[in-house]
Amino acid sequence: MTHPGPNALSHCIVRFFQEYLPTLRGMSAHTVHSYRDALVLYLRFAADQCKRGVETLDFDDFTAASVGRFLAYLEAERGNSISTRNARLAALHTFARFAVGECPDRMTELQRILALPFKRGPRRGPVEYLEEAEVEALLKLPSGASLSDRRDQALFALMFNTGARVQEVLDLTVGDVRLDPPYQVRLRGKGGRTRSCPIWARTAVRLRALIERSSPGNADRPLFTNRRGQKLTRFGVRYLLDKRVAACVDSVPTLRGKRIHPHSLRHTTAIHLLKAGVDFATISQWLGHATLIPTMEYARADIDTKRQALAQVFPDVMPEPTVGHVAPAQLDMVKWMRRL
Repeated sequence: MTHPGPNALSHCIVRFFQEYLPTLRGMSAHTVHSYRDALVLYLRFAADQCKRGVETLDFDDFTAASVGRFLAYLEAERGNSISTRNARLAALHTFARFAVGECPDRMTELQRILALPFKRGPRRGPVEYLEEAEVEALLKLPSGASLSDRRDQALFALMFNTGARVQEVLDLTVGDVRLDPPYQVRLRGKGGRTRSCPIWARTAVRLRALIERSSPGNADRPLFTNRRGQKLTRFGVRYLLDKRVAACVDSVPTLRGKRIHPHSLRHTTAIHLLKAGVDFATISQWLGHATLIPTMEYARADIDTKRQALAQVFPDVMPEPTVGHVAPAQLDMVKWMRRL
């Protein structure tokens, strides 16, 4: 039985993943993997529809009609959300734009694929974040704390301190941390952008203890590792956070009704910076946002800031609270965050 040799589609896919995404576009490994997953899903679907092997597919099979059926399949049979469906389509759009330059004779059909619209879905619910007491409970070491507990405390403290994406924290090496004043970490964000983020002395103390317990002389070693000395994964962080939240719900009952995930820690940093009066441009740079648009979402989420704005517009309707009942928006958030 003979097997088909490489065709135009296979050549294009190889260049897309080996050259275009990582080199010309400078996309992170995480984004490349996301695009890979989308294309693999589509190729398997198209092969099943054609009753052929994936290796036999060519550009004649990469059509707008096929992609349209694939999108319907994602929602109807795989149960994907509209946002996931749109993310898969975005990956296929990117590949189609690249393919136009590689195979201009296929431009007409590729343009039809690019014309497939994203689907509008319901507006996302409110941003889930943690209040002061909830943060302090998560960062409090349990009695008889183990080395793993102290690692988790340092991990969550750094995530609250910097507001970094979980993958940015996991990609940190020992050499990315400055433990002499001014304390800071060097984060690698989306699109290969690098930024330095200040950390407080208390966070630096926790990180120094973590590094001294592992291998202080190895600057290239991942900062956060598991018991086998391997770099923690995003799924590992989710597991550790779920475990810690579950251990705190009895002492802080408000945690019971919240859906907390690693990105919630990033939301928490942004919301409390906003409450402290930090301007949007600074928060955007702090979080590594490419534009101010995602940063502005936090203004919509923060009810305390809305109350403060309302009190300024209608001071007689919302008088100043009496002593002993200080509104959360008027607390010294910066002082509190330095204690984390």
